[in-house]
Order: sequence, then C-alpha cells, then structure tokens
Amino acid sequence: MEDNNFDGPIPDWLGDFERLETLILGVNNFSGSIPTNLGNLSTLITLIVGSNPLTGVVSERNFAKLSKLKELGIYSYVGLIFDFDSDWIPPFQLEELVLGFSNPNLPAWFYTQQYLERLTIWDSSFEAPDKFWNLVSSVIELELEDNLIDGDMSNVLLNSTIIDISSNHLKGCLPQLSANVVIVSLSNNLLSGELSALLCGHNVSNGKNNLMYLDISLNNISGGLTNCWKNWKSLVAIHLGSNNLSGKIPSSLGFLSNLASLHLHENNLHGQVPLSLQNCRSLLVFNVRNNQLSGNIPLWISHGVLALQLRSNHFTGKISPQICHMSSLIVLDIAQNTISGHIPSCLGNIKTLLFNNVSRNKLSFKFPTLYPGRFYRNDDSLELVTKGQALDYDRNLHFMTLIDMSSNNLSGTIPPQMFSLIGLVSLNLSNNKLSGEIPNEIGNMKNLESLDFSTNKLGGEIPQSLSKLSFLGYLNLSFNNLTGKIPSGTQLQGFSTLSYMGNHDLCGSPLTKICFQDDKHKHTKLVDEDENQSKFFVWFYIGMESGFVTGFVGVCCAIFLNKKFRHVLFKFLYDLRYRLHARWPST
Repeated sequence: MEDNNFDGPIPDWLGDFERLETLILGVNNFSGSIPTNLGNLSTLITLIVGSNPLTGVVSERNFAKLSKLKELGIYSYVGLIFDFDSDWIPPFQLEELVLGFSNPNLPAWFYTQQYLERLTIWDSSFEAPDKFWNLVSSVIELELEDNLIDGDMSNVLLNSTIIDISSNHLKGCLPQLSANVVIVSLSNNLLSGELSALLCGHNVSNGKNNLMYLDISLNNISGGLTNCWKNWKSLVAIHLGSNNLSGKIPSSLGFLSNLASLHLHENNLHGQVPLSLQNCRSLLVFNVRNNQLSGNIPLWISHGVLALQLRSNHFTGKISPQICHMSSLIVLDIAQNTISGHIPSCLGNIKTLLFNNVSRNKLSFKFPTLYPGRFYRNDDSLELVTKGQALDYDRNLHFMTLIDMSSNNLSGTIPPQMFSLIGLVSLNLSNNKLSGEIPNEIGNMKNLESLDFSTNKLGGEIPQSLSKLSFLGYLNLSFNNLTGKIPSGTQLQGFSTLSYMGNHDLCGSPLTKICFQDDKHKHTKLVDEDENQSKFFVWFYIGMESGFVTGFVGVCCAIFLNKKFRHVLFKFLYDLRYRLHARWPST
C-alpha cells in the first residue's frame, strides 16, 4: 500500500494474517502507534512502515516472533521512541534496515545484526563509536545522510561500495577508503586536515581501486590538491568545492581520462589551469568559480563540455573564436574576470544554444545498486547568477542555457549573430565597455527570461523587437547612453524604473520623463517636469511684457502728435527692446 493517502491508525486486524510475508505501508499518513500484534506475524519477511506520522513507543514486543524478517523500515517524520531492553537479542538477522528515531543512541540490538547489506538512517541523532564503524564496514550500501552523528573519522576505514554520510556533524580528518568503495559522499560536515590523508595513503599506492564518485565539498579541508590523482583513474566525478584548499591545480589530474565532472569552486587556488587536463576528454562540467586562477581562458577543454564556469577569478586575455568549437555548451560563465577584446560573432554557432536537447541523464551520475532497476543517482549542480540573483540548479540544470560575460573589460559592439541563439534563457553582458546599438535581432531570442546589458556605453534607441520577448522576466538596461522612447507594449512597461535608470535621454513609461513627437524632424524629444516648468515661465514672461508693450504703444499713439512726449517714447522703446534681447537672445 506504499505511497498513497491512507490515514488513521494502522489497523490491528493486519496482525491476524498468519501467513503474510510482505507488509509495506510506507509513504502514507498513518498515525498513532505501531500495533504490537504485528510482532506475531512469524512468516513476515518484509515490514516497512516508514514515512508516516507515527508516534508512540516501539519495543521488542513489536518484533517478538518475527524470526524470518530480512527487511525492516521503521521511521517517522514526527518521532518514534525506541524503548528496547538493552539485553534483548532479536529473533531475526536483517539484510536491509532503514531507521529513524528520536533517541540519543542506537538501540543495543543494532549491534547484533551481522549480515546487513544495506543500512539507512535518516533524521536521527546518535554517537558513532569505533564499534559502529566496524559493524558497518561489512555493509554494501551505507546511507547516513541528514543526521547529527557525533563521531571522529580520523581513524575510520570505509569499506562499503556506496557510502553517503553527507550533512552530519562528523569531525576529524578524512577517513581512509578501501578498494571496494565506488561512491563516497562526505559533503557538508566538519571534516578538516588535508586531502593527502585520503588520496595518498599506503593502501592506495598500488592504484587498485574502483572509486568513481568523490564528494568532499562543504567541509574545512585545507592544504593543496596533492599530486596523487594517478592512483584514482576510475574517477568520473570530483566535488571539492567550498573548502580551504590552496596552491595550484596539479597536473596529475590529467591522468583521469574518465573524468566527466570537476568542481573546485570557492577555494583559494591560484596559477593557471594545467595543460594536462586536455587529456580529460570526457569532461562535461568544469567549475572553478571563486578562486584566484589566472592566465587565458583554457581552450583545450573538450569540445563536448556542457558547462564551463570560470567566474570570479583573475583570467585575462581575449575570448578566442576557438571557444565556439564547444558546440555542446549550455552554460558559459566567465563573469568577474579581466577579459578584454571583442565578443566573437561565432558564438551564434553553438548548437545547443540554438536548440537545447540535453537530457537530465547527461548531467547526473548513476550507478546500479543491489536491487535490479534501482540506481544511486546524483545530479550535477551549479550556482548561476540569473535574474539578478544567485540560484542553485541541480536536477533542472539541463534545462538552463546561460551566457554570462559580465564584469570584464569587453569592448566593441554586440555582434548581431549572438541573437540567433534562440534557445538561450539568460544573457548577461553588464559592467563592460560595450558600445554601439542593441541589434534589432534581439527579438529572435524567444526563450530569453533574463537580460542584463547594464553599465555599458550602449547608445541609440531600444529596438521595438525587444517588446516581443514574452518570457522575459528580468531586464536591466540601466546606466548606458540609450535614447528615445521605450517601446510600447505591456512587456517592457511592466519593469520598474530601475531597469532603465541612468539613461538621461530615455523617455516614456515607466520613466517619469514624457516624450513628444516633432512632426517636422520626426525625432522624439524629451520633456521632464523641470523643463516643462522652465519653458512655461519663458513664454509667460514674453507674453506679459509683449502685452504691456502693446497697451503702452496704444496709449502713446493718442499723444504721438505731442512733440513733447515723442523723444521720451522712442527712448523707452529702445531700452525695452535691448532688455528683451539680453534676456532671450533667440526670441
């Protein structure tokens, strides 16, 4: 009955099925306690009641006669209390155990289970002494993620094929790995020390190991990347981001010919990317963001690479047209460097940015488990800046297409060929020295959701075709030299004034500057509130003084024949003309 919406208590009458072998009630809304008479089902082999809001106490009475039990899943997202006698020895020997509990320690009977092949513990808090690691060393699949485990890993030898002990409070130095380990994730813990303890020990010097997936990200690992990678040639994915690693990227990484995903982001690495990495011809994701790497953009990277993230480093030089040969790119992120020169027009030839057909499988690591048809799966992930914020993409990464060249020293015009990339979702060229006009071809980018051209030297009018981008949810054209009226249409008027600020000669909604059309010259002129007020007072004073002159002349005409006043009148008119000319020379 797994994965339904059953609720209420687990019915007692299930305990009357004397020949029942499998009872799976997981992923429902069953509440209350687990009936004790389920412990009378002596033929039961599989019992799974996990992922329900169960409460109450679980004791040996719930398992009294389950001598044939091989698979047990008992955990609750509300909280079960384990109250087992410390001397109780279960009548069963489990092969698979899934636990989740509220107690501060594992039940004592756990250490009697000598034939476990798969162990999963979720959302629990417990101590992990040496006897715990000795017991689980014979487990083939070990999943202990998202717990609060109090344990020091410095002297632990991990021996399971699949190991996921991420997101705990594990401390100490990195453990050792046996040759049996294929997948290990130690991410998001409090581990410290150097990588050499894991990669360069005497037990791996013969190079006989099967490790394919290594994740030690989000820890406190320090020191260099070591030069022992030649002993780990089976590696497919390496995640070492968000640590305190320093030094240069070692050339021995070039021995990893099967490497598909390399994440070294948010460390203190410096120097150039070694040329030896050109031997990693299977590389799909190369992420070194937020380091201190220098030199030119590496052009030897596999033409099949999907994501190239070099942002926030010290890369220099120009963007070579060779980058256009990376025809499978969906993410090109070279922001926040000191790259100069022009944007190559050949970027319009990158096929996947014309039509993205990358599948999720291309960006995820899969490995078969003990159970036919079931896989251990880990989706590749990247933090990308789009829509004005940093967002994490993992299982949806294959949907994302992005070019980010912001915060460099790029100059020249934006090549119109770039706007043939109709599959592009996010484009950021902000904080450069780009000039010229925004090409009208920008209207071709029908899938564009985020566009940032801010802080450049772009001029001319905003093309009308920009208003046709119906998916556009973020726009920033601020601080350029754009002129004229913002094209009408609900799309562009829906953005705030922040999207257009810093363009003095730009007018129209949503800005407060009003545009009016000059029919004679067919040019749009700007009128703001201060300018309106100034022009009003100019014409007001002209009209007032002209009216005064007219009335005054009319009166004077009546007495014009009087020679006594004639000389005085002509002198007054001369003085008045001089005053008007001095104040408004063009009138």
